[in-house]
Amino acid sequence: MELEVYWTQFAEDKLADIFEYYKYRAGIRVAKKITNEIVDESLKLEKNPFIGQIEELLSERVQNYRYLVHNNYKIIYWVDEVNKIIFVSHVFDTRQNPIKISKF
Repeated sequence: MELEVYWTQFAEDKLADIFEYYKYRAGIRVAKKITNEIVDESLKLEKNPFIGQIEELLSERVQNYRYLVHNNYKIIYWVDEVNKIIFVSHVFDTRQNPIKISKF
């Protein structure tokens, strides 16, 4: 079962924020490496969309949110099985207060 991974605008904005942070803290090469690794991690979902754990902090939402962890980041997504699309909804820095995850 191969699905298409689609990044929402919110998730893309978070990825851009991560890139900007590391660009000024560690340089462009490091920023590209980190953001590319996050995107590459999300591509694993194409062949196995349910490998991520259920995100308990978003359990009250209509969608059944799951997440993958890559380094310090949670890649939060949900699966639309009818349309065969995986929506990456958020990239959350796990060093933050976990309650902030529900504010997207």
